[in-house]
Amino acid sequence: MYTDYHVDTIVAFYLKGADRDKLDPLLDVCSRLYEDLDEDSQVDFKGSAKAFVRTYGFLGAILPYGNPEWEKLSIFLNLLIPKLPSPKTDDLSKGILESIDLDSYRVEVKTTFSISLEGQGEYKINPVPTGSGGGMAETEMDLLSSILALFHDLFGNIPWKDEDQIKRHIAAIPATVARDTAYQNAMKNSDKQNARIESERALKKVIMNIMVDNMELFKQYNDNPSFKKWLSDLVFDTTYNTKGDVFDGEINMG
Repeated sequence: MYTDYHVDTIVAFYLKGADRDKLDPLLDVCSRLYEDLDEDSQVDFKGSAKAFVRTYGFLGAILPYGNPEWEKLSIFLNLLIPKLPSPKTDDLSKGILESIDLDSYRVEVKTTFSISLEGQGEYKINPVPTGSGGGMAETEMDLLSSILALFHDLFGNIPWKDEDQIKRHIAAIPATVARDTAYQNAMKNSDKQNARIESERALKKVIMNIMVDNMELFKQYNDNPSFKKWLSDLVFDTTYNTKGDVFDGEINMG
């Protein structure tokens, strides 16, 4: 599907500000190779690529430094995945790459990539707590339910393909933003204005990661100022000075 040459060249072009006329020919080579695969291999590759981007995006949100090679692969796959047609269905990805604000995404990954090059170290990820509590606190459930109800009232008229999936993403976003190291540092050591800036930066990073799984949510955040402001206000108001204590999980949409 791709070689180190494809990854290194595309990422180098991308970080230097190259336009699509330089990026697309290399991405199209990989896309054509994908189309030559049998259907099972297409499903396997695209699923694995999405899983890698999701997993690395999560690790990048909780670790102070990343892995430069993984960071490059994540950038490459984020650019490639939208160009890969879905097997057995209409090509829902047609035009998706053109809708992505490459310049906005470029600023984000330049920052992340520069951080990943600053150093390496050994880090420990604490295990997920296992207790007998049996679920989310009642107050948190009430808050999440109110937020999702408000979301439906304000934006339920948008023809979402899967509104429940959108709600699940929105329910999980504040916890992910609250775990962002730079945002936590700003809450502890800076004023509210700087903390808000870091909150919005962290939110933008989360939205970019979600883009792989849900282009609808990305497009509303990117193209709909009312939705972007609502989500930005929601995340900041529910996470500021909580240090991640609020929204420490996802709502059960079942």
